[in-house]
Amino acid sequence: MSSRPLIATVIGDPSGIGPEVCVKALETGEPQALSRVLLVGNAAALRRAAEVCGSALRFAAVPDVGAAKYDSEAIQVLDTGDLKPSDYKIGAVSAACGKAAFDWIVKALDLAERGVFDGVILGPINSQAFKLAGVAQRPDSFAPPNTYQFRINGPLRVVPISEHLRIRDVAAAVKKARVLEVITLVDAALRKWGVASPRIGVAGLNPHAMFEEDKAEIEPAVQAAKAAGLQVVGPISPDAVFRQALEGQHDAVVSMYHDQGQIAVKTAAFAGACTVFLGLPYVRVGIPHGTGHDIAGTGKAQHFTMLAAMKTVAALAGGKGFLSMPREPAPVQ
Repeated sequence: MSSRPLIATVIGDPSGIGPEVCVKALETGEPQALSRVLLVGNAAALRRAAEVCGSALRFAAVPDVGAAKYDSEAIQVLDTGDLKPSDYKIGAVSAACGKAAFDWIVKALDLAERGVFDGVILGPINSQAFKLAGVAQRPDSFAPPNTYQFRINGPLRVVPISEHLRIRDVAAAVKKARVLEVITLVDAALRKWGVASPRIGVAGLNPHAMFEEDKAEIEPAVQAAKAAGLQVVGPISPDAVFRQALEGQHDAVVSMYHDQGQIAVKTAAFAGACTVFLGLPYVRVGIPHGTGHDIAGTGKAQHFTMLAAMKTVAALAGGKGFLSMPREPAPVQ
């Protein structure tokens, strides 16, 4: 592998803000300093976005990865040529854009699975565009089986042991084996990414971590992880563990359900947050905001989330650990 990892960024729905946030993030030059940058999508959409954003960046379309020249002054774009500017309108949800975005994602993930890319970023996509295109797959179903979503927002890094469960079903899903599996996976991932001795905090399920699930399921999992030599503490009261992480006491927090951690992550700040999938041989990140069709084409979209994603993937794939990410408040798109 080159000293700079090869990172592919799918630009997302071309009629939304995806191309603009890619342009703005790359305008900083920071992703290029950390990685070999390859965009997957439509070069014409990126050129139009650059014009809207007042950027002088250049983009070169290449038919395959082997044709990319990373020492070129132009940003390389893996462009199959299947989408033309006349096929869609900026700011309008369409079948053409839904199909294109889906095809780009499939292409990028296939190449990553084959070891071509060290990391992949999935730009913002639109579920309605998918439906118009006849794509049966839900956008959130791109989460691979046997993986977990690791949310990063500055020093607050959280992975839940389950995702979209009804609250009434959460307690039944809190089991020692699952908690221990996630603790172990987080420790291994952090070490691979360059964190030498990961410190993991485990949230309790109940107020003050004082009831049955905390004592019978979470605490034994933490003790088993400690016995295996991991630096882990818990269960910690859910109203304290995320503040502790923000203060630097934990490198990561294992939470017991989706919103327990997401509320903390999104309250701390929205712009600059991103999601890494644990359990893959490459680093894969998702963008936690939508396509912003209402502001597409205006150049107003905040790019800090995409910039954080590009820098995070490059740093983790290169084994450099977590970088300090500047974050600025911005409205949710």
